[in-house]
Parts: sequence; structure tokens; C-alpha cells
Amino acid sequence: MNYFREQILTLPRLINDVVEPFLGEATRALDDVFCRSLERLHLIGCGDSHFAALATEFAFESIAGVPTEAQSAMSFSRYGVINFDVPGFAQHPGTSAVIGISVSGGVTRTIEGIVRAKARGLRTFAVTSGSHTPIAQAADAVLTTRAPDVPNAAGVQVPGARSYFASLVMLYACALRMAEARGHNAQRWRAMLLNMGMCVQQTIEMSDAAARTLAERTLDAGEFVFCGSGPNFGTAQFCAAKVLEASGDSAVGQDVEEWAHLQYFARTADTPTFLITARERDVSRAIEVETAMQAIGRRVVVVSPAQDHEGLHLRYAPCPEAFAPLVACIPGMLFAAHRAELLGEPYFRAFGGGRSIEAGGGISRIRTSELVA
Repeated sequence: MNYFREQILTLPRLINDVVEPFLGEATRALDDVFCRSLERLHLIGCGDSHFAALATEFAFESIAGVPTEAQSAMSFSRYGVINFDVPGFAQHPGTSAVIGISVSGGVTRTIEGIVRAKARGLRTFAVTSGSHTPIAQAADAVLTTRAPDVPNAAGVQVPGARSYFASLVMLYACALRMAEARGHNAQRWRAMLLNMGMCVQQTIEMSDAAARTLAERTLDAGEFVFCGSGPNFGTAQFCAAKVLEASGDSAVGQDVEEWAHLQYFARTADTPTFLITARERDVSRAIEVETAMQAIGRRVVVVSPAQDHEGLHLRYAPCPEAFAPLVACIPGMLFAAHRAELLGEPYFRAFGGGRSIEAGGGISRIRTSELVA
């Protein structure tokens, strides 16, 4: 049984179920005065939560008109927010805010970012699975994103899909709430978000069989590169993470422009390289980079809403670029799910190696790391 694929198939229903409640939650948590006075927003998280921040940064800026910066929790808590102590660096700390994203609510580094930001006068919010999680208790307000995994008969833990989508939808709901409070016409965006469940369903139908075929054709590969720009840079990072989690293969998420400066020089010529493009602001550079990829022998897989692309192509349903992360990641996730099944690999390597009981629960100590207040 392909349990990861089964989770992916539940995503259209999940979106349909949570959009309205999440919009209501955002309205409750984000008051008009705050939204109108907000001058800068920071989005922080680790792993999938960081990728959700990267994927939605553009939505906060383009839909709500709020200058936004998405950072890893470590970068923000240890190297970013401390600058608010420097005279003149942040003249109006009371008009800045941070949203910490943590599905479990127990990731130490994200909690640390919330704690340190709150101490420096920033308004703090937690996007998490429940109001009683540690991060929810640390923040000024909480936006809950309950989206439990669908149980499977074998009790197998699968790579995160539903939790990532729940975080995305909540962040979009926050962007729409801010847009409305700041006097922007958000009705069109709201209608589009309500329609994204259908777009996800269409994308699954478009790409599932093609992703399976691609997985069969690239069984010989040992490394994969996913490239994206703007909001789809977060998508590229997320897709690479799903390959790592599902099949254990080396996978890299990269910015399209940066690929031309870095992976272009990689020794292995035929590395499967996924070029994720919305065919909007990124289109001219994506075309140029695709030409370069093909010229040096990469197995290029274009992931886009185009209907007429030649060569290896995984389609997703057309939608505004700001919402593209909700559909552009589907082909990559399906590819990862099919590859793991074909290789017979257990998800997360069945947690063998790397995370022992030593040092308080594993070398990473994600939830037990030292918290610097």
C-alpha cells in the first residue's frame, strides 16, 4: 500500500473542510487596529513550517501589502531579532510582528524566536495544532490548524502533507484578513482560496500517472534537484524534503537563478532536475534556465500549469502565482510517494540511525534543545 499517496489524495477534501474555519480563526485573532498598524511581518519555522513561510511570504506582500520576511527559526532567533536591541535598527518595534509556525507546537527553536521577539516588543502569533501547545502558550495569540493524518491500517507514519497544507491555508487566511482590514479588495482572493480544493483535485488527476511513470524512468538516479522562484522556492524546498523523507535519496531545493550559479557546474550530467514555474513573474528566466539545463544533459522535468510543454512535464491546475504552492507541490509529492514504493523504502528509513535515545532523545533534540530567552 502506498500510504503517502493515500494521504495526498485526501488533500482536496482537507482544503474544502478548513478554508472557512481558518478564515474565521484569522478574523478572530487579527484585530483591525493591529492589521492597519502593521509595518513589518516575520514568518519563522523549521522544516516544512519554514517552507510554508517561504511559500506564503509573497502572498502577504502582494495581497495584503505587508512587508514580510520569511526566515528559518534559528536565523531569526539567534541572528535576527537581537538587532531590535540596537538603537535605531527598529524605530517602531510595536508595529512589527512575528508568526511562528510549528505543527507540533514543541519545536524549541521556533518557540525561542517567539519568546525573544515578544521580549523586544513584537506582537507574536503561533500557527500550531492546538491552543495548549508550548508555542501557543508562549505567543500573544494562537491560530489553530488541526489537521490530523488519516489513519492507515498498518499505523505507518508518512511524510507530512496534510499538516503542511493546513499551515499554508492558515497563512493565506491571515494574509486575506490583513488585506481586508487594510482596505484592500480581498473578495476575489477569498473566492480563489475557496476554490483551491478543486484545483488540488484537478492537479492530482493531471499528474498522478505521469509522476508514477517518471519515477519508473528515473529509478537509476541517486540525486534530485528541485528549482523554483518566488513562492515556489518554498515549493522546491518542500518537494526535496518529501523525497528525502519518503525514499531517503539525496534531494536539493534551489532557487532557479541560483541553480545557474551553482548546480550548473555539478559533475553528474543527467541528474533529474525539476523546474517548478508558475509561468508568471518567473517565466523568462525559467525558459532560459531550462535551455541551459537541457544543453548540459540534465533530465529536465518541468512542473507548470502549461498545457503545451514539450519534453518531461508534470502539470498542475492554473491558479494565481500567490496560491501556486498549494498545487505546484502535488506532482513532486506524488513522485516521491511512487519512488519510495517502487524502491521498497520505508519512510524516514523507519527511523533507523541518527536518532538514538542518547543525548536526551537523539542528536537533533528538536524539542529538548536549549532555549535562549
